[in-house]
Amino acid sequence: MGRHERTEDGPEQDSVRLDARVFGMVQGVGFRYWTMGTAEDLGLSGEVKNLADGSVSVIAEGPQPQVRKLLDWLNSDRTPGRVERVDSSMSQAGGKYRGFGVG
Repeated sequence: MGRHERTEDGPEQDSVRLDARVFGMVQGVGFRYWTMGTAEDLGLSGEVKNLADGSVSVIAEGPQPQVRKLLDWLNSDRTPGRVERVDSSMSQAGGKYRGFGVG
């Protein structure tokens, strides 16, 4: 019996998707790799990639408490570079991602 023994409200039920767009000085400073490492430490799947306008897109899926920790980290002063703003939304996870990648 492990932590996945519950069926009615187990991990799959609590899985959410974060769609975030991070603005500021976040390209060319290792931001994507730090974000990937933080997401992996939290057990999340998804991807992070630079966008043409200088912002960074972050998609992360996993248990809601862990996804919220990533969002808190994105909004903190512990990220590389300088985050000016994070636009984000939460929805139900689609389960599309396996692992966390950098695009």
